[in-house]
Amino acid sequence: MAKCAVCGKSVQFGHNVSHSHKKTNRMWKPNIKHVRCKVNGVPKRLYVCTSCLRSGKVERV
Repeated sequence: MAKCAVCGKSVQFGHNVSHSHKKTNRMWKPNIKHVRCKVNGVPKRLYVCTSCLRSGKVERV
C-alpha cells in the first residue's frame, strides 16, 4: 500500500542502468507514514507521504 491519501503519490517505475548500459526494471516508492489526522474535524488514520506532512497539507491530531 504505497499511495498517499492526500496527493495520490504512488509507486513510480524506471530502469537500473548498469555500466554496460543493460537496463533492468526497478521502482521508487514514496515515503508513506500511517498517521492520525483531522478529516472534516474528525480524527482518522490515513496513509500520508512525508512531503504532504512537511508542507502542512495534513493537520495531525
